[in-house]
Amino acid sequence: MTSYDDARLSGCTPFEEELTNAMNRFANSAVTPDFDAPQILRRTRRRRTVGIAAVAAALIAAGGGTALATSVASNGGSTPAATGTATDSDATTILYVGSVTIPVDFAGMDLVLAKPLLEKTQTKLGTVTKKAVTGCKPGSIIEVSPHAPATVKKGDAVNFVICTA
Repeated sequence: MTSYDDARLSGCTPFEEELTNAMNRFANSAVTPDFDAPQILRRTRRRRTVGIAAVAAALIAAGGGTALATSVASNGGSTPAATGTATDSDATTILYVGSVTIPVDFAGMDLVLAKPLLEKTQTKLGTVTKKAVTGCKPGSIIEVSPHAPATVKKGDAVNFVICTA
């Protein structure tokens, strides 16, 4: 430590000078941290994937599998395929499960994906008719009967119109 007179000449108090010296010693001796950005990114993605899988498993175990399946099916990249007379509401129906109503957008969904949703809600597959509509994916659902705002209850039948393009 220096004397008080020497510190006053430099414009610093003894405490400030000692603090500055301590910070300089630390800055000159500390090891620079090494970050592995790709490793951190992989770990973050892995944790996010495990978290999403855990939430999905919990929803399915708690009986929310229908809600999860409908959100995945409606947001899974399939677009409403109707370009003719069918509208988005023509391919949407409301399924009634217990005391909960769940809107299901069947537009653009394959019949293979729709059948498990009907089984989960204990509704029946009604008539399946085919209709030629240009610009739609063959085999995709373009109309549902009954459609929203009608509610389909346990044991009711749901009718589909499928695109044949």
